[in-house]
Amino acid sequence: MADRIRHDGVVVVGAGLAGLTAALAAAPARVLVLTEAPLNQGCSSAWAQGGMAAALSADDAPALHAADTVAAGAGLVDEAMARLLAEEGPAAVRALADLGAPFDRTPDGAFAQSLEAAHGRARVARVKGDQAGRAIMEAVTVAALAAPHVQVRTGARLTGLLQDRSGRIRGVLAEIDGRPTEIAANAVVLATGGIGGLYGVTTTPAELKGEGLGLAALAGATLADPEFVQFHPTAIDIARDPAPLATEALRGEGAVLVNAEGERFMAGYHPAGELAPRDVVARAIHAERAAGRGAFLDARQAVGDHFPDEFPTVFAACLSGGVDPRKQLIPVAPACHYHMGGIATDAEGASSLPGLFAAGECASTGVHGANRLASNSLLEAAVFGARAGRAAAVQAATTGPYETVTAAELPPEGLKALREAMSRHAGVVRDAGGLSRLLHLIDGLEAAYGRSAPLVAARLVAACAWTRQESRGGHFRADFPAEAEPARTFVTLAEVDRPGLRFAAE
Repeated sequence: MADRIRHDGVVVVGAGLAGLTAALAAAPARVLVLTEAPLNQGCSSAWAQGGMAAALSADDAPALHAADTVAAGAGLVDEAMARLLAEEGPAAVRALADLGAPFDRTPDGAFAQSLEAAHGRARVARVKGDQAGRAIMEAVTVAALAAPHVQVRTGARLTGLLQDRSGRIRGVLAEIDGRPTEIAANAVVLATGGIGGLYGVTTTPAELKGEGLGLAALAGATLADPEFVQFHPTAIDIARDPAPLATEALRGEGAVLVNAEGERFMAGYHPAGELAPRDVVARAIHAERAAGRGAFLDARQAVGDHFPDEFPTVFAACLSGGVDPRKQLIPVAPACHYHMGGIATDAEGASSLPGLFAAGECASTGVHGANRLASNSLLEAAVFGARAGRAAAVQAATTGPYETVTAAELPPEGLKALREAMSRHAGVVRDAGGLSRLLHLIDGLEAAYGRSAPLVAARLVAACAWTRQESRGGHFRADFPAEAEPARTFVTLAEVDRPGLRFAAE
């Protein structure tokens, strides 16, 4: 029998940048933040290295930032959302600075900004080269813990949603200190992060397995673009799980990609070379490795002896794997890094289900399209997290009966099999045969263990990747290498479950 709590306010699930920003923005409404991991652990925000993209300099403008975002998204970006993100971006960065985030500054006090791939300007505000996420999260966490309207509960694992017969989400089911607890609330904001933990090679916390996405799907929410997964080109290949990340800012500073013979290869794949869009660089590295030539990041000339001061996180990760990047090449490989798809939301974070909001990586606002522009993720979490928090705060209380939407547990052996298959068949390069095998493996895992939220999230990725018979952005089909007419995916789990879709690839 579950304990029952009535929270007269908003429940936020997740304590990354999107979740805590939503919580702060919901004032004066009472907010209960639930997070399984300790604060600043188990969230991608704290691991972000590059920084936050925003038009902060005199030679930049939100319109230019929006245009770069649209171009990187390969035809699928919602242009209105991109404009909103770019226009509200500078204020979001300044607000975080006001909370105490120690962004790097120039001698005259302006924000120091780096150039990253596919940006037309140096517009990435950073902290000590590669420590932006950690520093930003420390500042936001202090603010959330000090806010009188916010209560943070760690050790709380989301296991279900409360839903009434009209479809409205009325709260959450969570396991708190080992006890199942129903928490009825005026509104729920899911800020549960991405799906990196579904892949065998990922740069994100392994805890992020798409549970929020899966539970929203089981409740009937509309999902958008689940097939679009971004693979970071330069995970540091030192047999760590998760894989450490060699930030894109290194290539912005002049680091180059070479093969085992020391030959630069990116010019053969794209005229922008090392600063090509991430999907292009990831496929190039994948191809070089598949051909047996290997792939390495050479930062010896670009950074060299300045590594400990300019990129301390990358430097420490390399040393932990026996690589001194001041003198040696850094072995790199593509890894699951970001999910462009998620719970479909509007500009206020509202999902298709009344009472349910989403923000951050588990949401899909349309701002990233088929390929997220570098360093737009923290910005999106801040801008749309605040919007979701404000919108959720004005939801009226409801009463009446509700039911619980829950999912089965996927044991470690099932998760291991899923991760291996996702990397093999829904990775950088995909085809119908591999995606078919992945869907059948998911069928088998569901038959063995029940329908879990991670399996639902994986099915959405695989089924929509099978359906999209073209290559675009982060989704590359070896059997359909050309682009078709641009169209976003909007789908429910009921539609994905149709036998004609699930089994047509047998």
